[in-house]
Amino acid sequence: MPPSPDVHPHCTGSEMKSTNSTIRCEHPRPAVFLDRDGTLIEDHGDLSDPSQVVFYEDTVTALLRLADRFALFIVTNQSGVAKGTITIEGVHRVNGYVEEYLAARGVPIAAIYVCPHLRSSGCECIKPKPHFLKEAERNFNIDLRRSFVIGDHPHDVELAMQVGATGIYVLSGHGMKHRGELTMETIVVDGIGEATDKILATAS
Repeated sequence: MPPSPDVHPHCTGSEMKSTNSTIRCEHPRPAVFLDRDGTLIEDHGDLSDPSQVVFYEDTVTALLRLADRFALFIVTNQSGVAKGTITIEGVHRVNGYVEEYLAARGVPIAAIYVCPHLRSSGCECIKPKPHFLKEAERNFNIDLRRSFVIGDHPHDVELAMQVGATGIYVLSGHGMKHRGELTMETIVVDGIGEATDKILATAS
């Protein structure tokens, strides 16, 4: 797939893993865009093997509650690929396991988007740039203004702001460490379970 003119030449192809990239709903649907490390699974640095994955206890329950009303996506920065500490194949192995683990428990993930670049590279896909959210909007007919972004870094909240979505900052993972870097008023919760409570209360 050739990159479009406004996209960094390394922002297409292997860094995006999508299982249903051509599925569209008749009417625009809201989505929840989920950070991976520190939000769905424990953050143990650069992961390259499924054996390193540890889900938070309330991840599956929380996502099951969301799945009936929202399309679910994972959006993750994995700069270890550019640093050489992990490979893109290793990232896809881990993502494949995460996707299969959740699917086996009734949680469908529409697509997993990965940016493998350093922030200094000038790519268009690293959070908080909205490249992948715009791609989901096009490919899955997503209503971004009715959508949510959950993550443990201020960039996740900024990502939501870029597209008019609602950001929810979790204190799991590196959330406590980076809380002081938040530059805007946002919803702050302990973890994915409480984030789900907030979303369902807001969307009801």
